[in-house]
Amino acid sequence: MVERELGRPFPEDPQEQLWGAIGAVFGSWMVPRAITYRNIHDISADWGTAVNIQSMVFGNMGDNSATGVAFTRDAATGEDIFNGEYLINAQGEDVVAGIRTPQQITKEGSLRWAKLAHVSEEERASKYPSLEEAMPELYKELDAVQQKLEDHYRDMQDLEFTIQDGKLWLLQTRNGKRTGAAMVKIAMDMLKQGIIDEKEALLRQEPNKLDELLHPVFKKEAMAGAKVLAKGLPASPGAATGQVIFFADEANKYPNSLLVRIETSPEDLEGMNIANGILTARGGMTSHAAVVARGMGKCCVSGAGSIKIDYKTRTMVMDGKTIKEGDWISLNGSTGEVYEGKIETIDPELSGDFGKLMELSDKYARMYVRTNADTPHDSKVARDFGAKGIGLTRTEHMFFEGEKIIAMREMILAEDEAGRREALEKLLPIQRKDFEGIFEAMHDLPVTVRLLDPPLHEFVPHDEKGQQEMAEVMGVDVSVIKQKVEDLSEFNPMLGHRGCRLGNTYPEITEMQTRAILEAALNLKQKGVNAHPEIMIPLTGTLAEMKMQEEIVRATADKLFEERGDKIDYLVGTMIEIPRAALTADQIAQSAEFFSFGTNDLTQMTFGYSRDDAGKFLPIYIEKGILKHDPFEVLDQEGVGQLVEMAVKKGQQTRPDIKLGICGEHGGEPSSVEFCHCAGLHYVSCSPYRVPIARLAAAQAALR
Repeated sequence: MVERELGRPFPEDPQEQLWGAIGAVFGSWMVPRAITYRNIHDISADWGTAVNIQSMVFGNMGDNSATGVAFTRDAATGEDIFNGEYLINAQGEDVVAGIRTPQQITKEGSLRWAKLAHVSEEERASKYPSLEEAMPELYKELDAVQQKLEDHYRDMQDLEFTIQDGKLWLLQTRNGKRTGAAMVKIAMDMLKQGIIDEKEALLRQEPNKLDELLHPVFKKEAMAGAKVLAKGLPASPGAATGQVIFFADEANKYPNSLLVRIETSPEDLEGMNIANGILTARGGMTSHAAVVARGMGKCCVSGAGSIKIDYKTRTMVMDGKTIKEGDWISLNGSTGEVYEGKIETIDPELSGDFGKLMELSDKYARMYVRTNADTPHDSKVARDFGAKGIGLTRTEHMFFEGEKIIAMREMILAEDEAGRREALEKLLPIQRKDFEGIFEAMHDLPVTVRLLDPPLHEFVPHDEKGQQEMAEVMGVDVSVIKQKVEDLSEFNPMLGHRGCRLGNTYPEITEMQTRAILEAALNLKQKGVNAHPEIMIPLTGTLAEMKMQEEIVRATADKLFEERGDKIDYLVGTMIEIPRAALTADQIAQSAEFFSFGTNDLTQMTFGYSRDDAGKFLPIYIEKGILKHDPFEVLDQEGVGQLVEMAVKKGQQTRPDIKLGICGEHGGEPSSVEFCHCAGLHYVSCSPYRVPIARLAAAQAALR
């Protein structure tokens, strides 16, 4: 067999054998398995590998020989208990290869294993004795060594050992891999035990692993034999299982629905909220589905390009298998895998150690963390996770529920300003109520509200049924509605009539939203609730655009304050998401009291990549080394970052006290958070379930 693999006789010369083995280790650096491992753990291919040469010991020399793997603490839970597995008369990979049932090192571990495996105590003691029972003296020696190693390295150790003819040999030790829960517990326990200090306890954490503590996960035993049908992007972490539906407005069809779409749009919002999870065939890490799902804390797999969806037949094909509406599938939003059938999930429990870790993070961080939230529920979730305010409330998401969308469409499809104002009067109390709920949930903390941003065509009905309904509501022929919808269509809507361009074209929209925001704050003031609104103008590219919007906001506010005989403090600022805005930030700061960097669009416009279509080529770019990371996941510090740094510097030259933050999805990615710290931003804002990650990353940035 060896000769067949080598294509020549196995060498007899020991030197040739040695150099062949060394070459095999170096060659293993570029095998598919190693490449996959590096990608998962973000290890650069440039690092290379090393070869360690040592003499061999043998655990397969009889019943007084053995081999095993041990951990100084429990890698799953973090408990301070010595544990591991071994095999008598075995060698090398036998313990982990699954060829034989391994035995437990400690008697306590052996008893626990027997209970889980439904093995009687008599059978356990005779067939599967622990090392502690089978070789008590060698166990004592191993126990003393593991403690010595942990004391020396001051971290949980993963060690491999061999017993050759009654003598213990240690083969290697390394810092052990661990779950997110174990990571937190081990560090906090070692802090209490005086082994490490607060700073080291923080720096030992992997921020992204905190996700494991915040979202549902699959039951370990339920994953046995799970079949992967497709793989997409891990857009929003966690696990979800449910019955497939293809239309968002049918999310209530099953008690546990799972929404599958080619791509999602704002109209799908209510169904996305109801569904257990979301799967899309198109879209990247900052697609609508990904961004909204992360905000909701929903599991989402996006850009699963291999699945073929047929809305007419209500079916999809994955890996040659046809999945019908109502069939069960399961999603892993942390890996991007789609599984066949129903897999049971469990909710992780947040321990007291998690809270203490967050307190430590706030103690050392310079930046604080806000959240991106559009509802009182999301606001409360984020506040419970430690958010110090809201960095982005998207007002457009408020228009897609019930009667709101009807009034919104009336406004868009109106013939003139009078018609638009009439429809806006219907929207005013609805928006005001929404803002009251958010301000109340975030009392005493700042809330940044972004005025209407997306192009109007996103709100109008594009299907015949919806157009007929609007015609009846407005009392016009359906042909009028069809023509209006056609008139609103754009070749490139992301660069079209949206953002501040809407507000400057139709000032009445900005007036209504400003009044709704400030009236909500005044109403809460009367109830003793302090609201701190910050009104954000989207998509600003010139000072003139910004000033025109600011003047509308200020004039509306002054009129309202005069009417009410009362006033509140508020700020007017802008989102820096167009390269020109970063280049002319010193001018825009004459009008803007704060900058919030919308790095999703800033990345899109700087690279010239459509964030909804880039999934077709970005994985190939990363695989070929053209890009190191997906720039929509990890902030491009060389290009986009340079624009951010420039805007910060220019903005502060004009307005030294300007408030600076980031509200793009990068606000919850650890390396991007560190960049924001170095760039001098005051806060980062991210999805509610990423707030703890950002808090930890901000502390680590300050300590580094």
